[in-house]
Amino acid sequence: MKIIRTTILPFRGFSAINLLGVLFVHPGVYLSNEMMTHERIHTAQQRELLFVFFYVVYIVEWLVRLPMRGNAYFNISFEREAYANQRDPDYLKHRRHYAWRQYMKQPKPFHHKRH
Repeated sequence: MKIIRTTILPFRGFSAINLLGVLFVHPGVYLSNEMMTHERIHTAQQRELLFVFFYVVYIVEWLVRLPMRGNAYFNISFEREAYANQRDPDYLKHRRHYAWRQYMKQPKPFHHKRH
């Protein structure tokens, strides 16, 4: 994964954003193993959906979850999978394709520090 340090991306409140498998990170942000695993999970998700469809599904799911209880961002299935497995450095070795789909079924409020 290519890493670009910039003050332009990501948006305020986030430390990093993964766009098309490229990680944009604010200068001075420490890239922990957990954060890197989280972003690698997003890259795998993006590849499965040929990148473009990942963003379509991500935005649609965020819009659907906005009026629901809890934080829409943390309840997006892609984020739920990434946060749930970011502490497992070997997760991508045993991850099933489209594993994020199981996180769509029963969204629960999930609170975690943003990247």
